[in-house]
Amino acid sequence: MFSLLFLAGLAAAQQPATPPAPKTFSSAADVQDLIAKAKADRKDNAPLVIERMLSLSPYSANLEYRASVGTASIHETDAEVFYVIDGAATMVTGGKLKDEKRTNPANLTGSAIEGGMSRNVAKGDFIIVPENTAHWFSAIASPLVLMTLHVPHPVPAAK
Repeated sequence: MFSLLFLAGLAAAQQPATPPAPKTFSSAADVQDLIAKAKADRKDNAPLVIERMLSLSPYSANLEYRASVGTASIHETDAEVFYVIDGAATMVTGGKLKDEKRTNPANLTGSAIEGGMSRNVAKGDFIIVPENTAHWFSAIASPLVLMTLHVPHPVPAAK
């Protein structure tokens, strides 16, 4: 009996995670509630809190609350679209990750970016970062509230 329960548990553990239920609308009030939730959920001066805004597998739009500088990133297979809902920061794109570490099969992080292009971003700005491009908020002038969307953008196979 124990063997059957153990095998059933293993089989269940190997099943792929169920994608989140579709959520295709967030009102302005919903977004304000998510901002309040992100502020409340921020612990120990965490640089980033993420809340789900919308989802329609395989896509999800997230609210990111950034109150301090965090790590730099590269998403190797996804472009990332940012819309600045509120706040202001300095964003660096391009260049090379400093102290690069792999976080999973398609993402890298680093402590900063060497080189790259800096630009000030503020409420109302849109940014798209192509796949395989380093990006980092190197300075936060006021807490940054972003809508982010990762878009799979596979690189065509070499001919």
